[in-house]
Amino acid sequence: MPIAVFVLLYLGLGIIQEYVMKINMGFYNIPIVVIFLIALMTAFLQNKRLSFDKKLDIAASGVGDRNIFIMILIFLEAGIFVGIVGRSSAQSVAYFMLSMVPARFAVAVLFIVACLVSVSMGTSVGTITLITPIAVEMSIASGFSTALCVASVIGGAMFGDNLSFISDTTIAACQGQGCAMKDKFRENFAIALPAAIVSVLVILMVSLKSYSGDFEVPGYNLVQIVPYLIVLVGGVIGINVFIVLLMGIVSGFVMMLATGTATAAELLGSMGGGAAGMFETVMVAVLVSAICALIRENGGFEALLASIYGMFKGRKGGLLGMGLLVVLLDIATANNTVAIVMANPIASDMAGSYGISPRKTASILDTFSCVSQGILPYGAQMLVALAASAELGQQLSAFEVIPLLFYPYLLLLSSLLFIFFKSGKEKN
Repeated sequence: MPIAVFVLLYLGLGIIQEYVMKINMGFYNIPIVVIFLIALMTAFLQNKRLSFDKKLDIAASGVGDRNIFIMILIFLEAGIFVGIVGRSSAQSVAYFMLSMVPARFAVAVLFIVACLVSVSMGTSVGTITLITPIAVEMSIASGFSTALCVASVIGGAMFGDNLSFISDTTIAACQGQGCAMKDKFRENFAIALPAAIVSVLVILMVSLKSYSGDFEVPGYNLVQIVPYLIVLVGGVIGINVFIVLLMGIVSGFVMMLATGTATAAELLGSMGGGAAGMFETVMVAVLVSAICALIRENGGFEALLASIYGMFKGRKGGLLGMGLLVVLLDIATANNTVAIVMANPIASDMAGSYGISPRKTASILDTFSCVSQGILPYGAQMLVALAASAELGQQLSAFEVIPLLFYPYLLLLSSLLFIFFKSGKEKN
């Protein structure tokens, strides 16, 4: 019932604002923290056998879970890192990559750039905000389809959203399932890389037919790439995520001072702003953990799991059930991090029943949520991309872009192939 209350309020109010009242970014004007508070109050009103004080104890025990606490700390540290390095560093990554190849291959490179930038930044929306103006300018200068360029950026951004060590979806999935980020990365990489390679080939075939011009790459600063490389390499080789992010923060601080990009006072302000930018994400994690603790106590998970077990049989069915669960939650919330946080406790119970390891559970949750989030016409990624295009005079409809989102579709195909052909028994 608490989840149903949240879905009805959030999805219903979002549809009314976006499509009935025609409010721009209507879904994202809905105060998600307030809606979760209403869902929490619904959970408190249930189960009259328990006193209100006992319910508070149960909710507090959910919030006090070790994984939730670690998740919050990583969210804050990731926010500080992004606040320090800012957009200029990511822009340098993008321009550096675009300068390395002939212009006729620029759309495919644009996809690869979006992949690398989103892996480095840990945010698909941030990547789209940064690279979509570059994509639009490139399409105007070279004659490539604007819809294809924008779709390539969205696809690449979802690649990094799925794999980055500082992505909030990765943090939520790994901490919620209690697995190491490097293990989940390796699991995900085997699914995401084939999808990305095939996406590059498809984009090349489609884009080369429409090439008619050239594109001049603006200047960039290679030194600004260093903090992102430190975070990426440190994460891949398995250094503790707290240490990796701390290294990125320190190197970013030193780099910004050394290059004169910002003063110490400005950087301190940026650190505070980056941490503050994680407020909503942190509060969602806190409220969802409290709600799920009450739902579990009231028998909600048992009922939900019984229905899932009735629909999906065996290990492969369990993996499909997890994927479907997080996709439905993502469609309802239009936020894949929220969907993962909500799905985590249910998926943990499913993993125990079906004999699925934490790393594979985290991988399935993150991958399937990125598939759905990448193609939602009312998702933040799509809305931000369309808004950025409109600012540069290129009016696009979501339904012009959706057919060209090759990567999310191929990621879904790769995920299904992985489940059916490579999900044999494993040591948990």
